[in-house]
Amino acid sequence: MSQFRLSRRPDIGGRIGVSFEFFPPKSDDMERRLWETVTRLAPLKPRFVSVTYGAGGSTRERTARTVRRILQETSLTPAAHLTCVDADRESVDGVIAEFVAMGVRRFVALRGDPREGVGARYRPHPQGYTNGAELTAALKARGDFDISVSAYPEKHPESSDFATDIDMLKRKVDNGATRAITQFFFDNDLYERYVERARRAGIYIPIVPGILPVHNFAQVANFAGRCGAHVPVWLAERFEGLENDPQTHALVASAVAAEQVLDLVERGVDDFHFYTMNRADLVFAICHMIGIRAASEAEMRPAAA
Repeated sequence: MSQFRLSRRPDIGGRIGVSFEFFPPKSDDMERRLWETVTRLAPLKPRFVSVTYGAGGSTRERTARTVRRILQETSLTPAAHLTCVDADRESVDGVIAEFVAMGVRRFVALRGDPREGVGARYRPHPQGYTNGAELTAALKARGDFDISVSAYPEKHPESSDFATDIDMLKRKVDNGATRAITQFFFDNDLYERYVERARRAGIYIPIVPGILPVHNFAQVANFAGRCGAHVPVWLAERFEGLENDPQTHALVASAVAAEQVLDLVERGVDDFHFYTMNRADLVFAICHMIGIRAASEAEMRPAAA
């Protein structure tokens, strides 16, 4: 696929659902930016927002603090990321209990990256949950939670082949997963073929495309190379020569992501998960271009008891 097909249907905004991913801030400045982003995107009324959990469980306290604030200060529904890297089962179960006590009923269950980061060798904790499928089962055993899990249109870098990769997704589904959210991708044909593979394997939960707006093409290309995501030549050409032109880069990035979403809508997709990188402008612009409008203050106000 060299280009996306554009939809011209004006009514699609009303039937598209979105969710947003945030990461917990590491500093006061980053916290201000996160909450500016949350405030800006909340009127788009996402189905839920997720808060990531750092490599090796390194952001446990900050993730919990961010989730708690979303619950207390917004009308948004948070989903807490949960991983099992470098933790025994008792520790992970304790984190689950902490989130449940806050009122969390949605989780994103992931094996997670090693503390050394993407590409480092994964070693299961000897007393821990081994993978995302076991973690999903542990969550389901503790309550009727809404559980999102990961999916990989280009297969996980550690999977030997697609059959192995799809088998792991099937185990997650059998253990209680509600939906799968994909790693970001830029070739919609790859996503479509992956969904076909999953359906042939008897996997019928929603497989929600993960959309990554390209805030910085060089950084995204580097990260894609480390996690096994293909960057098409035509995409590189779109951003060629814009390294020192952030305004044009942003315009191109929002157009590219909107085209990708609209093409997926033409293929029958109606739910999207945006990796915001704690930045609102591109995501807000993309949502506007696909027909999603911000709710008014009155619409956002909780109903009177």
